[in-house]
Amino acid sequence: ERGLKSSHKLLDIGCGCLRGGLRFVEYLDESNYGGLDVNRSLIEAGMRELDKAGLAHKRPMLLVDDRFSLERFGMQFDYILSVSLFTHLPMNAIVRCLSEARKHLKPDGIYFSTFFEAPGPAHLKNLVHQPGGVVTNYDADPFHYAFSELAWTADIAGLKALPIGEWNHPRAQRMIAFQHPRIA
Repeated sequence: ERGLKSSHKLLDIGCGCLRGGLRFVEYLDESNYGGLDVNRSLIEAGMRELDKAGLAHKRPMLLVDDRFSLERFGMQFDYILSVSLFTHLPMNAIVRCLSEARKHLKPDGIYFSTFFEAPGPAHLKNLVHQPGGVVTNYDADPFHYAFSELAWTADIAGLKALPIGEWNHPRAQRMIAFQHPRIA
């Protein structure tokens, strides 16, 4: 729906055990999927899932990293995706993620990410998100952010934030997109 072609290069930040990544690996041409996660055991589980699904021949690159060291992939990406990543990151880590992503996002590329939305900036009270009943916090995991806060982090990182909003996430996470400013 957003233009992903099999020839595109996709980076999945916070890919975990490839619950969604398997579908991307299957769809994309060989070596066009990159996955990054902080948890080595999840990456190892993802490798086993690739083998079970008969997709190892697609040669996805899976890396363990806690600093968003995207240069390790040695390529630029058409699309970057992170689902349920910003919900677990404090704002400084989001700025680091976006700053590194900017360097490895093609000039016309787009980065999609999910987040729990707060009604306004510096929303200090806990929020309950329905469906799912997830309780989010201003300053503890899981985090919530106003769109304006994420737009500010994008600006600091040299990107432009675009609201996507509702996308039928089972726990009411919203979607946001980031692009290089001259494209957005």
